[in-house]
Amino acid sequence: MLDEAKPKIVSQWGAIDPNEGVSVVISLYNYARFIEECLESVAAQDFEQIQLIVVDDVSNRDNSLEVADTWMKRNMARFPSGILLQHIDNKGLAEARNTAFAAASCELVFVMDADNTILPSCLRKLRRAILSSNAAAAFSQLVIFGSTNTIGFADYWSERFLSEGPYIDAMALIRKKTWHQVGGYSHIPGGWEDYDFWCKLVEVKADVAYVPELLGKYRQHPESMLQTESARNYQKLHNLMSLRHPWTQLE
Repeated sequence: MLDEAKPKIVSQWGAIDPNEGVSVVISLYNYARFIEECLESVAAQDFEQIQLIVVDDVSNRDNSLEVADTWMKRNMARFPSGILLQHIDNKGLAEARNTAFAAASCELVFVMDADNTILPSCLRKLRRAILSSNAAAAFSQLVIFGSTNTIGFADYWSERFLSEGPYIDAMALIRKKTWHQVGGYSHIPGGWEDYDFWCKLVEVKADVAYVPELLGKYRQHPESMLQTESARNYQKLHNLMSLRHPWTQLE
């Protein structure tokens, strides 16, 4: 369910053509040490028309908000439009994503977390894929880096693949109307909000484009959700997903 509570606007500037630009939405929570690298990768895109949106979910262990605010003010000229928001209370990943989508001016919205980065051609190539195919969303292959260095698990869009477990990361370009259509992101205790979102797209029979190129970098580290909450709560997540999406066949 979409939360209607209004976040605090920390800073905001500019305007962008909703049909020509891409809103890049970044969820931030206690990642002060990673957020600048993330933002630098967005600034380095070879696509110019970017609305930058960062949502801080009340970081309480570091100065994430201040780091993001300082960087965004210093780099305002790079982006036609930008917004830095902070929740009044901690709401979790799903609502951070929903807050960002609600604030996005563009029809095409790229989702990422503050500990990840994207390669310079990412937005341009995903935008080309989604527009040429008239798809609801587009995603790519990823590099996994940090505590390990390897290639990700992404593959072409497949209900069968998705039924067996998560293989598509949150880093994807999604139409805002598609986010509305499926009711946004849902809070899933222990993680897998993004897996649940992709399952919703299967259920509305959405067409999703896969770009088989390395366009994003997923940071694996001891504090990432994949290594913490999701790993500890796998059986609960398995049971919950089976109830929410009975066609899944998790083992």
